[in-house]
Amino acid sequence: MNSQSRRNVLRGLMGGTAVTLALPLLDCVLNSNGDAFADGQALPVGFVTWFQGLGFAPGFWEPKTLGAGFEFGPHLRAMKPMRDHVNLYSGMKVYLDGHAAGAHTIGPTCITQGGIADPSLPSVDQIVADVIGTRTRFRSIEVSCEGTQDGFSRRSATAINPSEPSPLALYGRIFGPEFRDPNAADFTPDPALLARKSVLSMVKEQRQDFARQMGAADKARLDEYFTSLRALENRLVLETQKPAPMPSCSVPKTAEQANPGLVIDDALVNHKLFAELLAHAIACGQTQVASVNFGGSGSNLRRPGSQQTFHMYTHEEQIDPVVGYQVNVEWFSNKVAESLCQFCQTFQGIREGAGTLLDRTLIMYATDGGYARTHSTENIPLMTIGKAGGRVKTGMHLSAKGDTVSRFGLTIMQSLGVPIGAWGAESNRTSKTFTEVLA
Repeated sequence: MNSQSRRNVLRGLMGGTAVTLALPLLDCVLNSNGDAFADGQALPVGFVTWFQGLGFAPGFWEPKTLGAGFEFGPHLRAMKPMRDHVNLYSGMKVYLDGHAAGAHTIGPTCITQGGIADPSLPSVDQIVADVIGTRTRFRSIEVSCEGTQDGFSRRSATAINPSEPSPLALYGRIFGPEFRDPNAADFTPDPALLARKSVLSMVKEQRQDFARQMGAADKARLDEYFTSLRALENRLVLETQKPAPMPSCSVPKTAEQANPGLVIDDALVNHKLFAELLAHAIACGQTQVASVNFGGSGSNLRRPGSQQTFHMYTHEEQIDPVVGYQVNVEWFSNKVAESLCQFCQTFQGIREGAGTLLDRTLIMYATDGGYARTHSTENIPLMTIGKAGGRVKTGMHLSAKGDTVSRFGLTIMQSLGVPIGAWGAESNRTSKTFTEVLA
């Protein structure tokens, strides 16, 4: 299949509007090992930042050993299936240089922007996007699981990239009717149109003709891809339909409405949809850079029916004398770890040649502090997951006690091809990377 282009697309019409459906990488455009294009050029690398507020309890997330073969601490045990794909960093801190501690804002500012005194600094995802995101349909995609447009992606202090809180809207931007401005925060697809028509049905005949040209392996890949995309379409359509009547239902008295997305059950559902959408977007070459705001700084996620938030528990809940930590905080932390693992497994579940989408992606996990209870900015939990197309060695626990968190960001940027020798501001500026992980 030498005649096939690297990025094949199927085209059709939806309500008279042109529709373009991008396809995943197929074996026919890859080399015999499946780790590069047939002409020898490397596969494009993907980069995702995944942010969660409030971190993990000190002493309960750090491995007891360094290097390979480490075991996650109990509050990160949900990440165990990903261990061989993870690099876990402990010991790093934010240097305040006399600036106010800033509660939950200092950590993410320094981790994502390299400094705390200059809010005009671009975030690390945008620095990376300037290198690897210039030839894709979307330079970057930002999402939020809290029902807000908040996030940590910015070009400068005044050029903040709004996060998309709706998986349905994001689906419309990526797979819906032909391109709309990806930075329009108020874009909403027509739910009725989405319910009646799907992208796959619009390109049915072309899809069948295209499949006839494929070998058995690529046909299987296409079937797997189309089945996955159809299932995602069906799940999103359900969100647009009126639920069936319930005989015992009654209308409660008028009360102040809760902010959409702050109930953790809703955030978990949206997060799972976002994971699939972003994985498909990167797999199909629609973008190479994305940012996920699972729970912002000082996360206000809460259980259904409760007004006590994750943030409130970190400050108000007493430490259990038997287990040595805040039990309700640990419950939220476990949900976070489970969600991060599920996000990574979504990327791992998309096969590409002999590898997976996770193999050519680097996922950066960050949080806002070392200990939420005291607003500590020391020993902040940090991770990367994925191999960045073979540029990163994985499966290691690295400790850099007392070093600035900018060392973490600098290592990531160098691994992704950013021509940068030093990064950060004031005492958080560094030229030191983690050479152990750079392939």
